[in-house]
Amino acid sequence: MAGRINDDDVKAVRDAVPIDSVVSEYLQLRNAGGGNLKGLCPFHDEKSPSFQVSPGKGLFHCFGCQEGGDTIAFVMKIDHLSFSETVERLAAKAGITLRYEEGGYNPSHQRGERIRLIEAHQAAAEFYVRALESPEAEIGRKFLAERGFDQDAATHFRVGYSPAGWDHLTRYLRGKGFSDKELITSGLSQDGRRGPIDRFRGRLMWPISDTAGEIVGFGARKLRDDDNGPKYLNTPETPIYKKSQVLYGIDLAKKDIAKASRAVVVEGYTDVMACHLAGVTTAIATCGTAFGNDHIKILRRLLMDNGSARVIFTFDGDSAGQKAALRAFEDDQKFAAETYIAIAPDGMDPCDLRLAKGDDSVRDLVEPRTPLFEFALRQIVGRYDLETPAGRAAALDEAAAVVAKIKTSSVQREVAVQLAGFVGILDQEFVVHRVAQLARWARDKGGDNAERGARRGGPQAPRGAAPQHTAPGFSGPALNLRSPAHRTERELLKLALQKPALVSPAFDAYGLDEFTAPPYAAVRRCIEEAGGAEQGLADNREYLVAVMDAAPDNTVRSLVTELAVEVFIGKTIDETYAGMQLVHVRLRAVDRRINDVQGSLARLGSHVAPQDLAAAQNEVWVLQQYAQSLRAHGAAAL
Repeated sequence: MAGRINDDDVKAVRDAVPIDSVVSEYLQLRNAGGGNLKGLCPFHDEKSPSFQVSPGKGLFHCFGCQEGGDTIAFVMKIDHLSFSETVERLAAKAGITLRYEEGGYNPSHQRGERIRLIEAHQAAAEFYVRALESPEAEIGRKFLAERGFDQDAATHFRVGYSPAGWDHLTRYLRGKGFSDKELITSGLSQDGRRGPIDRFRGRLMWPISDTAGEIVGFGARKLRDDDNGPKYLNTPETPIYKKSQVLYGIDLAKKDIAKASRAVVVEGYTDVMACHLAGVTTAIATCGTAFGNDHIKILRRLLMDNGSARVIFTFDGDSAGQKAALRAFEDDQKFAAETYIAIAPDGMDPCDLRLAKGDDSVRDLVEPRTPLFEFALRQIVGRYDLETPAGRAAALDEAAAVVAKIKTSSVQREVAVQLAGFVGILDQEFVVHRVAQLARWARDKGGDNAERGARRGGPQAPRGAAPQHTAPGFSGPALNLRSPAHRTERELLKLALQKPALVSPAFDAYGLDEFTAPPYAAVRRCIEEAGGAEQGLADNREYLVAVMDAAPDNTVRSLVTELAVEVFIGKTIDETYAGMQLVHVRLRAVDRRINDVQGSLARLGSHVAPQDLAAAQNEVWVLQQYAQSLRAHGAAAL
């Protein structure tokens, strides 16, 4: 039975793997000021970056969906791993050997399912690469050579070959310690009459990696006429492979996509290879499925939707390619990037084009030429006889319905004007009005998505502010960020989490009742249970981890990460600024206590016992003197 991972090893892993390097494997990060980085949140859809990473603290937080935590929490969430699986994966990245309590280390039993399946795919990829060098694989090497790919190209893309026998890979992986159940679950093997057999046999193999660069599946190309299977056979849906969520080549292209703010979407594995070898290193392809919503999310996180972002689709010029372009245009509005289409002369794909005309022709092909909307609308309009009034009316009806889906009114109007020219209608305002009318009908029928989005609140928190918290994890009224008291309490907690040296040891003497907002009182309690802000003086990262571990639920934990990465309201964060926050929070607490005591005396009137009256009056006098001292001397009076 596997034991729990040693706590010191968990800490070593957390410290060894920078959170920004891990997050950057999934999305593009840019400077957010104050030492923080920002990007589009991978956990919810948004148009403006509200996801922040604090490398210095080892934390992330999204001000839109409230997800937050450390490096381990990020990997657990994004890759759906258990805690131990995540620590093991990060430990392998950092070269750290983990120790397990309550027993020895047995990888075959102690590693989680995802890690085992990833390891099986890695072993399979190495097996296939070696097999490509065998005499049997001559047909595969010839296939590559005929398409302009030499041995160096095959090595770069880790192309391999699956032997034609029934169970070569299965027997190999069994010898590596993988169980039959793991082989079936991975999709590398399938059930045969006498046990598991290889799924891929006698085919050229392309490994398919996720954004983090881990192999999760394979694409297999038929080579022989006696192979009765499909031309391309991909890994089936497995716990680690979802065809709608992977893009071939994304591991190789992601850095250049983020750097150039440009992505080129092609149709096949050899097209990706041809583009990259021709210098178009931003090329990626879908894996046996149409380009869809999940693929868009992957690209948007890398492109980060800046104004210069471009997505270029290269589709075959045949009817299937035209349909693919129209499907892509249906999802076009989910991009903030501008989308274009590129179709090579004679309908050649990038691989054929490179063979026929060289690398320069491929680079020239993907230079933005025709906006995707223009191509899609011309395809629709081209199906009608525009020489007749009836044909023009029918073309307008179908195309206008497509233009009406454009959400930005200014863009919608501009495209509507161009549609009028495509159809041959001189009255441009008539077409603009028709499109706007269809858009209104669609909104009335399906509800106003924009209004619903506005009710949820904007995705990006303003400087020094944060979303309202009404989560069930807190009792009492929700935060009111217009309240000076709540704003000051928030600043003080941010100081205690981010710059504990500025508020220690005074902060640790503050009681829970000095924080009037229940969510802030909950965070104060977490800091107290973690040993106080003083613990952050020695090791701020470990201190923040301890504070998060003390959180009673995910709601409080999310608020901790939010406060730990949020920028301060003030421009200069020093002892003077910290002292002001300490004084303001304490002053309000003192004033509240004075009001409470005086209110109790007023309610009781003459029914107060003399000794109780004297004690209350003395308490009020002492508190008033203390408040006067705080106002006069500031933090020195604390």
